[in-house]
Amino acid sequence: MSEGLLIVSEEICAEVVSSADAFTAVEAVFGAMAKGDAYNFPVIREAIGYADALYGFKSGFDKAGKTLGVKSGGYWPGNMDKGLTNHQSTIFLFDPDTGMLQALVGGNYLTAVRTAASSSVSIAHLARKDARVLGMVGAGHQSTFQLRAAARQRDFEKVVAWNPHPEMLPRLAAVAEELGVGFEAVSPQELGAQADVIITITSAFEPLLMKDWIKPGTHLACMGTDTKGKQEVDPALLASARVFADEISQSTTIGEAQHATEQGLLKSTDITPIGAVINGDHAGRSSPEEITLFDGTGVGLQDLAVASVAAREAEKQGKATRVAL
Repeated sequence: MSEGLLIVSEEICAEVVSSADAFTAVEAVFGAMAKGDAYNFPVIREAIGYADALYGFKSGFDKAGKTLGVKSGGYWPGNMDKGLTNHQSTIFLFDPDTGMLQALVGGNYLTAVRTAASSSVSIAHLARKDARVLGMVGAGHQSTFQLRAAARQRDFEKVVAWNPHPEMLPRLAAVAEELGVGFEAVSPQELGAQADVIITITSAFEPLLMKDWIKPGTHLACMGTDTKGKQEVDPALLASARVFADEISQSTTIGEAQHATEQGLLKSTDITPIGAVINGDHAGRSSPEEITLFDGTGVGLQDLAVASVAAREAEKQGKATRVAL
């Protein structure tokens, strides 16, 4: 990049980074992590004691891609009532050769699109090829990104959905209609009975799906649990499934696997990095009947990967702002 600080706004990020761009970037960085070419630093995420907000930092370094940076932000649950997105974040990119700040990139859109890319990478590599029904648990801001990204990976014919607040489901129904896919609002039990692929994207602190509700051959992408105490599915479900994760250490400490490991139902050695499947070092799904589960905790390197795409493309297209430091 040229000298000076590159600033890429939220609007520009949405213009220059597509779902396909995010998929490619996230898939590549997961592969680099599995090879040891990229690594995340410890996550800081705390309740600040104000506005019920969670705030923290995710950071890392991709040695192969020469990407160094940090995402700062968190979750403000009251923002929706103010017409704002609950998740608020900004990504800082630094020159790994000098430590100088290179770019300041809006993180809200990129967080949504990279989280959706993460689950869709897991669907691409782990879901059955004949999966036809997609189950959506959660209907918040990120759910529409998840639905659109998932629809790129399999020929889904129907979406079944449940949300603790059913009045939010029409946003998913609208996207399903846009995609030409049938839509049905169902109970969690019925969702488990119908769905071949399930995405959970909530802020729950208790299991919303139980082991006995999930049929053989299902692939689950659990995307909402990224903090100590959060939980979306029954720990016994992880014990009975083949579990994959973006990063094992986060999976067992702040991810969905934290509860199963705490209860002695799962060991860290039972979890496979999704990057190992991407790199061809692990077969992934072993049979059509096997239940596979991806624990997507969200790693800093995902944010840096998509932010790098945003900065590069915004500069190339002349849409970024550059200021002197």
